[in-house]
Amino acid sequence: MKYYYPFGEVVHPLVQLDRSPKLVFVLGVYASAVHARWRKGNKVVSAAIAVASEPQIFWDGNPKEAAEIISRIYIPKEMGTLEPAGNHLNGPSTIILENNILAPLGFKREDAWLCDLLPETRLNPNQINVIKKEYEPEAKKYGLIQVNIPHRPSLFCDKTRCKEIVSELEESQAETLILLGDIPIRQFLNQVSDVKYKNLQKYVELYGYGNCSPVTINGRIYNVLPLAHPRQIGALGSHSAKWHKLHHDWETNLSKI
Repeated sequence: MKYYYPFGEVVHPLVQLDRSPKLVFVLGVYASAVHARWRKGNKVVSAAIAVASEPQIFWDGNPKEAAEIISRIYIPKEMGTLEPAGNHLNGPSTIILENNILAPLGFKREDAWLCDLLPETRLNPNQINVIKKEYEPEAKKYGLIQVNIPHRPSLFCDKTRCKEIVSELEESQAETLILLGDIPIRQFLNQVSDVKYKNLQKYVELYGYGNCSPVTINGRIYNVLPLAHPRQIGALGSHSAKWHKLHHDWETNLSKI
């Protein structure tokens, strides 16, 4: 089944394209999207409405790429115009991943195999609200396709998806597995190993923040490193000051080594 963004772009799964061996495997939660600012004259209808799949997994929000993608999207003149959202609204998690997770560990992006529990974007409450209140009435009026992207689920990774991720992990040949936040621990690691923790807090109590531990997955031993989600690390919107500080302290200590 095809899913459609506002204004008609098709949702595409985002997966690792460079399949060469990597040093580290990074597992996030679900794919993001290219966000546009929707204007009607001087009125901003939405500062960041999802309008297209990102050009690559963990996209960095490159403004030129964003402008090119958005320029190809048809919008009736009566509905206004689309332009790239603010730089902080496209790709912020990727910038945190590269600068505050990979770099302190001595890795570059090209050293990493990137993966999400769910390789397609989903709608959060803010997006749902804009679509229902602003987009849907006008889409009917001007004959645009209706948005059918599922809402953000509570379960991102079932048993079949877990097997797919294990296959990717093995293909990557990476020895280190970085998990971004609680959800990859609970919905992936707990399903494919016998670890005794179900969230980052429990992991920190056992091993300390930013420390690896050995975990056996499908007969292979990996150095597993659960860290806070980039949203927490970068203080992106609503976040936990605790995890933000723990990660900052970890970075500072690494820089002294």
